[in-house]
Amino acid sequence: MREVAVIGVGLHKWGELWDMSIRDILVTAAVAALKDAGVDHVDSMFLGCMSSGLFSGQEHLASVMADYLDLTPAPATRVESACASGGLAVRLGWMEVASGLSDIVLVGGVEKMTDVSGTEATFALSTAADTEYEGYQGVTFPGLYAMMARAHMNRYGTTLEQLSQVSVKNHANGALNPYAQYPFPVTLETVMNSTMVAEPLRLLHCSPITDGAAALVLCPAELARKSFREHPLVVITGSGHATDTIALHSRADLTTIKAAEVAAKRAYEMAGIGPDDIDFAEVHDCFTIAEIMTTEALGFFAPGQGGPAAENGETSREGSKPINTSGGLKAKGHPVGATGVAQIIELVLQLRGEAGKRQLKEPRRGLAQNMGGSGGSSLVHILEKR
Repeated sequence: MREVAVIGVGLHKWGELWDMSIRDILVTAAVAALKDAGVDHVDSMFLGCMSSGLFSGQEHLASVMADYLDLTPAPATRVESACASGGLAVRLGWMEVASGLSDIVLVGGVEKMTDVSGTEATFALSTAADTEYEGYQGVTFPGLYAMMARAHMNRYGTTLEQLSQVSVKNHANGALNPYAQYPFPVTLETVMNSTMVAEPLRLLHCSPITDGAAALVLCPAELARKSFREHPLVVITGSGHATDTIALHSRADLTTIKAAEVAAKRAYEMAGIGPDDIDFAEVHDCFTIAEIMTTEALGFFAPGQGGPAAENGETSREGSKPINTSGGLKAKGHPVGATGVAQIIELVLQLRGEAGKRQLKEPRRGLAQNMGGSGGSSLVHILEKR
């Protein structure tokens, strides 16, 4: 199996992009990635997108991608794993290069979510839950994560202040990210007094509805060393993928995210490292409780200690384990099909030393964790600077 390098990244400012179609935002990010890599062709393409049919009325996005990038007849594949669609596209692109099937692979992620009403967007997102049981009862993701939050609070004493501190920290990071949808800081008081959505979760504990795309170019590390030397070499050393029951009522424990734990274990084993060897991470903070639970599932903190770690500043840029230096889904935004790809981009920018005002001091290894639904699927990737 060949070692795989990320040689190009492409992103644009996320938000409510009323004047751009889904193909516009996808092409913008992909062209930026191809330009960053310095390539004029690809051998294959993978695209993560959760629900372009419901959000944009456009399916067959793989063909759209190849067509509007003028990359036909190269093979293109769209993949879907709810909010983990982007992470799964990265894994499939990595597998394509690692296996030797392709040398130059373009990986994209996209979602155009604001062209429908809030009710329609809520319905589209709810299809990532168990529609015959959870959906039938009218529960949506704020309600599902509220149940997870309440279970975690009851078992471990996690507090509303700790949930809120995650949002404060991620907005502080997002304020330094020119691509973020909400690039401004918020205070603890503002978060805790924001509109109630699903007790105990308030509005500023929740990620937003977002339009956006992200793209990467992958190639064998050996080829990158020879032909693509403009940037520091960044390689994918570990990739893990796992699933769990789609519905909360089928899980033995609502206070942990088992799919993230298993995916991380597989990625750590492949990379030959452990949680203590990770310098920083991008994790799936669709709700602030998700960040707390995920940092525990990844082995960064013991069960029940993710909340205190956030409150004590351990997950800040200056802390022992910086989490979501990009601003995370909370501040950067969450165009669901693009999120997993954008997480990898943040790792690459940090490892290259190109993250601007939010740059960490000489990080060597980063981890990205992307998940679908309430944890029914999860992807973990480990990147390292060589």
